[in-house]
Amino acid sequence: MLDVRRLRLLRELDLRGTIAAVAEALAFTPSAVSQQLGTLEREAGVALLERSGRGVRLTPAGRNLVRHAEAVLERLEQAEAELAEARHGPAGPLRIGAFPTATRALVPEALALLAARFPALEPMVSEMDPSGVAHALRAGDLDVALVHDYDLVPKPPEPGLAGVPLCEEAMYLACRDERGGPGASVGAGGLEVLALRRDSPWIMAAPDTMCRAVTEQMCRAAGFVPRVRHQVDEFATVLAFVAAGHGVAVVPQLGATQPPPGVSLTALPVRRRTRIAFRGGAGAHPSVAALTEALREAVPKSLLTIRSPGAENRATG
Repeated sequence: MLDVRRLRLLRELDLRGTIAAVAEALAFTPSAVSQQLGTLEREAGVALLERSGRGVRLTPAGRNLVRHAEAVLERLEQAEAELAEARHGPAGPLRIGAFPTATRALVPEALALLAARFPALEPMVSEMDPSGVAHALRAGDLDVALVHDYDLVPKPPEPGLAGVPLCEEAMYLACRDERGGPGASVGAGGLEVLALRRDSPWIMAAPDTMCRAVTEQMCRAAGFVPRVRHQVDEFATVLAFVAAGHGVAVVPQLGATQPPPGVSLTALPVRRRTRIAFRGGAGAHPSVAALTEALREAVPKSLLTIRSPGAENRATG
């Protein structure tokens, strides 16, 4: 009988690429990971790994076993969800990952609803960029997470994860309003409005974040490479920089709910889509289901709430 824990290690090696990365993510030593994978090869009776330079890679048999491992792990998540419902319903620790604007605009209200309905549930929130969510979910560091992508820069499905859509929001070009009005002005335009700011200094999120990637992609689609002067992740600070005349930026609707005076917001033809992600098979877990419903109720009325009444969808992040 193949050991599920070793199958999980093989799946992580397929995703992360090196034994050292697997060891770091799952709190093993590299030698322990190698030993467990060697034992799995003996159990399987066929070579699962082969040397590739200084590292290893999966053989065709190894990749095929990973495919079966994904199905096994998903069924185990389903079984755990059913057992949790039979035991106690929504209760105990629930580790939640969320990106900053969702942490501020969606999560507090959802937590208040959970506290009123399920006092035995213990939600614990960690703020993180969606780029780090997939590994954290698969490693078991998170149980559920809010992730986002953009219709201009969609992300492919993440192996081992599933999810349901939550909401969509507009994206805005934020500029200083030279008219000096007392409040923010709001308009609409196409990507060509970005080209009018090609010579402006730009304020963007840190590299390797989705917010940075989509802004750069929009600028390229408008025909130029932006000149990044400031790297700021928190949108309230970004808008303060814009109001002070230090540059222009692209901000999502949830990050622009209370812009400072003197900021002009121009709606762009791009939407940001937020999803609730979890490990495949875990969508029916009572705690995950309770959080999903609370988050849907917490979505501001100004945003489009998306419900998916069918089966779980593959998650993107």
